[in-house]
Amino acid sequence: MSDPAGTAPRDLLGLTVTHRRYVPYSHAHYGGNLVDGAYALGLFGDVATEMCIRTDGDEGLFASYGDVQFLAPIRAGDVIEVSATVTRVGRRSRTLSFEARVVCRATPSVSPSAAEVLAEPITAVTATGTVVVPSPGACRRSPTRAPAPRG
Repeated sequence: MSDPAGTAPRDLLGLTVTHRRYVPYSHAHYGGNLVDGAYALGLFGDVATEMCIRTDGDEGLFASYGDVQFLAPIRAGDVIEVSATVTRVGRRSRTLSFEARVVCRATPSVSPSAAEVLAEPITAVTATGTVVVPSPGACRRSPTRAPAPRG
């Protein structure tokens, strides 16, 4: 999608990273097989990490969320699509917009394992967030190496 070393900051605007994931029944915490809102926020963190890797060659750190909106339920058995889009680029920070959409939904009324692809995805959660990355050219520590085995 992008070359971290050769991408100008303005070229990052509009860059989008998308993940898809099945929501396992082991994550259901509430009646109706609902999962908690934190589930989507965790997935936003995952897609933000890939975004930082693609844009800056580093996993970065999540600094804050803003304007989190829970618009529709996410249920066990759903397949959700989670996207992050770069909306602002600072020297060390990037503002991302996030969206979690349900693209497939379980239909247990048909049979215990039945599911359907939704004709129109359901936007379940939206948010904005800020990630921070190391300064360009910052000295990164080398990984700690275990001592070589003796004799």
